[in-house]
Amino acid sequence: MSAQGKIVITGASGQYGRAATDRLIARGLADKLILITRTPDKLADRRRQGCDVRYGDYDKPETLAAAVQGAEKMLLISGTRVGARVVQHKAAIDAAAAAGVRHILYTSFIGIDDPSNPAEVRHDHIETENAMRASGMAWTMLRDAHYADAMILMAGPNVLATGKWFSNAGDGREAMVWRDDCVACAVAVLTTPGHENRIYNITGPELQSFDEVAALMSEITGCPVEHVKVDDEGQYAIFDAMGIPRRPIDDQYVSGIPWNSDDMVTFGRAIREGYLAIRSDDVETLTGRKARSVRQMIEENRDMLRAAAKGATQPA
Repeated sequence: MSAQGKIVITGASGQYGRAATDRLIARGLADKLILITRTPDKLADRRRQGCDVRYGDYDKPETLAAAVQGAEKMLLISGTRVGARVVQHKAAIDAAAAAGVRHILYTSFIGIDDPSNPAEVRHDHIETENAMRASGMAWTMLRDAHYADAMILMAGPNVLATGKWFSNAGDGREAMVWRDDCVACAVAVLTTPGHENRIYNITGPELQSFDEVAALMSEITGCPVEHVKVDDEGQYAIFDAMGIPRRPIDDQYVSGIPWNSDDMVTFGRAIREGYLAIRSDDVETLTGRKARSVRQMIEENRDMLRAAAKGATQPA
């Protein structure tokens, strides 16, 4: 990045955007950051830190043209509305290209080259990547694996409270990755040269089945966890009972998670059928350190997970 080049980050008030901004500010780049959000008030702290906070809405393309002005690079963080993101992302890509942004990075997903991959997320990501390639800008695809955070930190407490982990992933294996490792890779690409028109698979250090992860939870917490394999219809039934919508709804959370079951069931099937059995060393290539493991995440959150298990046994 040139000395005067600015970086624009979409969805900057979300978890990934905040973590990326923290890392970039720590590098002394606050005055180089343009942060786009639908809710600028949520980023009042960033203004105080010296960032340029601008209103922009994926669903209102006219707001994006001014929001991206002056940027050299864009970190396009994928939206949350699975199945409806292509139009949103295309609006941001078009705005960036029109504004003269030179290089766009995107938080994509592993395993999407194979058109037989059943994961619903595949369509959103591959079409976004295609739009980036057609934009005339240099691009970098950061194809993130399944976040370990989603399974250990978000789903983990309920798993420990019940002692059962229901999934339709079968015996499929994947290399779950820490979200923070994904963020570190994005920051590395934003701040070092030589990443134009490259694809990186951002994964954890080892392929594991859900059986193996459940065994790790049991070993580390001392609380029994059983991985219960269900079929796709059984998984839908579980999500229906939890009140999780089949299609995505903006800003709707169930148990603190912005889930929809069409996304999650097809995701589990993709794991089961081997489409996400991808492991790389790209975290180390980009950051200079090895990707952190699922085991380490469980160990670092052992007390929280144990508390969730104990909470289930307390009298009402």
